[in-house]
Amino acid sequence: MAIINRATKELQLKIVYYGPAKSGKTTNLEQVHANVQVPDSAPKGKMTSLATSSDRTLFFDFFPLEATTIKGFKTKFSLFTVPGQVIYNATRQIVLRGVDGIVFVADSQYEKMGENIETFGHMTDNLKSLNLNLEDIPYVIQYNKRDTEDAAPVEYLEYVLNNREVHVPYFEGVANKCEGVFETLNMITKMLIHKYLNK
Repeated sequence: MAIINRATKELQLKIVYYGPAKSGKTTNLEQVHANVQVPDSAPKGKMTSLATSSDRTLFFDFFPLEATTIKGFKTKFSLFTVPGQVIYNATRQIVLRGVDGIVFVADSQYEKMGENIETFGHMTDNLKSLNLNLEDIPYVIQYNKRDTEDAAPVEYLEYVLNNREVHVPYFEGVANKCEGVFETLNMITKMLIHKYLNK
């Protein structure tokens, strides 16, 4: 949940990267952490990662990002990922608590379409269990792994995952090459700032 402190002119927001296992959620955060430009006076946030021996995120990745001052407010973003595996659904719910914005990271490969759809459904269900509605939360979709041989056309992905009453922004990505990573992050942060600072 957004924290707006008008006395200290600070805005704190939580962004959760959600998607199926190995879709590129953690890779997005790693690229942001490695490539984000911070002022010399501001220390770069520390990335905390809890992973299993199979190199998948077991609980979450967390990376605090302090942006520049916008509309007189110092903005701070906490970036999290949820575990991709269904067996950790309870952990997904915990990570979603207090979410302000979501980046849904889909795997572009045809063979992963079922997992994309299932995970998107779990996300909406988990939000409902927290008395949240996806329609009330700014979110964007990243179609990752666009460089794979069996990547589905964007039009197909759009039909499967973004065919809703409200069409949200989407980005093509190759997260391990940092392609589409900052475009995705910039859009969700703009949407959040517009929501909370343009009141």
